[in-house]
Amino acid sequence: MSLLNTITFKQLRALSAVVKTGSISSSADLLGLTPPAVHTQLKVLEENAGCPLLNRSRGGHFEATAAGRALLDAFDVSLSALTRAADGIEAMKKGLAGRVVLGVVSTGKYFAPSIVARFRKDFPDIEVVLQVGNRDRTIADLEAGKLDLAIMGRPPRRPEVTAFNIGDHPHVLIASPDHPLAQGAPAAPESILAEHFIMREPGSGTRILSMRFLDQLGEGLPFTFTEMESNESIKQAVIAGLGIALISAHTVVEELKSGRLALIRAERLPIVRHWFVLHRADLTPPPAVERVLDYILKNGEDLLAEREISELLAR
Repeated sequence: MSLLNTITFKQLRALSAVVKTGSISSSADLLGLTPPAVHTQLKVLEENAGCPLLNRSRGGHFEATAAGRALLDAFDVSLSALTRAADGIEAMKKGLAGRVVLGVVSTGKYFAPSIVARFRKDFPDIEVVLQVGNRDRTIADLEAGKLDLAIMGRPPRRPEVTAFNIGDHPHVLIASPDHPLAQGAPAAPESILAEHFIMREPGSGTRILSMRFLDQLGEGLPFTFTEMESNESIKQAVIAGLGIALISAHTVVEELKSGRLALIRAERLPIVRHWFVLHRADLTPPPAVERVLDYILKNGEDLLAEREISELLAR
């Protein structure tokens, strides 16, 4: 039988202790065993190795042979690796290490990277993987177990989730700076409905909110729109004067600051929804996931830059 299949850590600990102390009786005291038990471990190890692992020196102390030293070197490496693994497992149990997959709807990509970056500074041993997609994809990945946590504007009905409100999510109507409806005075509903809209693709939470807003505003009157698959494309289209758009305020902070975009003010605007962080209700989050969740809950207002956005909308 191969030595690799028969060798045990108990045997290697016995060998290491005997070489360290120089005697079987002293090694037995060190290991909390009886001398016969240590002798048996060494005897079985040598029989399986098929060669002597210990020699007695002139002073009567045990010393490792070349074969014994080879085993002890391997034992030291293995023990160090296992010690690191045990420490890592203990850290995972305490929520100080691990891997967490955080799903974020497309609109959240404007603040989610800062969540990951700031969290990493405080907890470098927890790897947070950021996955960005539209609402439908994020919900599908959550249901499939591909995500540990998700941040979105409205919790899904399926799968069942445990959701926590982390802050306001205002949506605003934007236009190019020289647009007639962006000159300060509140726009009338019929003026808004007469405009061409730029909208996200089906499956986007922003698309759902935009359609609902226009249906309520016009009480079912028709309107025209163009679909685009990203917030960046929508912003560029609006800047170019191709239409107006209802969009998350989080996505246009820099453009509003620089004057590349302007707000259209009207009744019912801004539409204030909320951001939620959530996980599947049927799963108990492991400690690392709990650590990330607690961090987001405690720092939600700061992470979402709520004060900055409120000041910008109040101008």
